[in-house]
Amino acid sequence: MSHSFYFLDDIAIADLAFDASGNSLQELFHGATCAVIEALADPGTVGATWRQTIERTDEDPAELLFDWLSDLVYWKDAAGVVFSRTELTLTCQDHGCWKLTGVLYGEPVNGSAQTLRSDVKGITKHLYQLSQNGGRWTVRVVLDV
Repeated sequence: MSHSFYFLDDIAIADLAFDASGNSLQELFHGATCAVIEALADPGTVGATWRQTIERTDEDPAELLFDWLSDLVYWKDAAGVVFSRTELTLTCQDHGCWKLTGVLYGEPVNGSAQTLRSDVKGITKHLYQLSQNGGRWTVRVVLDV
């Protein structure tokens, strides 16, 4: 799997921004997911006692990614968890609709055992852009913290 992400210091002063990329759309989704997970907590300090399966479909991969990343923030708040890892599969259906099936693994927030980072409140549309250039997919995301 060849995905990457890096946080941007000069894009959003009060928020947290990152660019993610991948050689495929699925790798891009994985890279962006890893960036959000890393923004919340050091995944190496988080167990996997909690699990949530999520399925989403959309014709627009940019909207699908936005909704998926928003799901991470929702479950962080609704279940009071941070994440150690995720599994996701992205497929294009016969009718041109994209389907994402993802599984989030984590555990309840525990500041004494986990290295917590930012309390992400949401994924924003500010500067949000997903594109493909020369076979490589990229996305810029700003997180409201």
